[in-house]
Amino acid sequence: MAADPLDALRLTLMQDVLPVGLAVVERVRKGGPREVMAAFDGSSPDPLGTLREEGEPAATQLRAGLDNLQPGLGNPVVKVEVRDVPVQTSQPASQSVDQPQEDAAELQAALVRIGSRLAELERRLAAAPRAHAAGPISYSSEAAPGLGTGFDDRSTAGRR
Repeated sequence: MAADPLDALRLTLMQDVLPVGLAVVERVRKGGPREVMAAFDGSSPDPLGTLREEGEPAATQLRAGLDNLQPGLGNPVVKVEVRDVPVQTSQPASQSVDQPQEDAAELQAALVRIGSRLAELERRLAAAPRAHAAGPISYSSEAAPGLGTGFDDRSTAGRR
């Protein structure tokens, strides 16, 4: 599959040239042309790589902003070739025929086990005594009328 030259150029500009350009602009803004020339003073074996690393965070933000305007504008879509690859198994053909039957048997056993546990749970829930609300709930050990219970206890205070 031949790559479109314009797409290749755009991808190179976005991935390689943009970070370097943004790093150069940032260096000019901070220290002028001397700061830009400092990248090429020989202290770094790869000055363009250094500039690319410096400008990558800003380039990433710029590409994300362009993608917000129009998807694919900042981060170009890269064309790929997709092919079907035959699946190779390490098992002989006789074992692969038996495997689905074994899986089905294991699944059936697991479903029977789950069903019996659900039946036991339902039996226990049906046999459990149900709690009925007998009156106001007190959240403190010393229930003063109208305090801490959420209810007005004055009506029951005289009946105790």
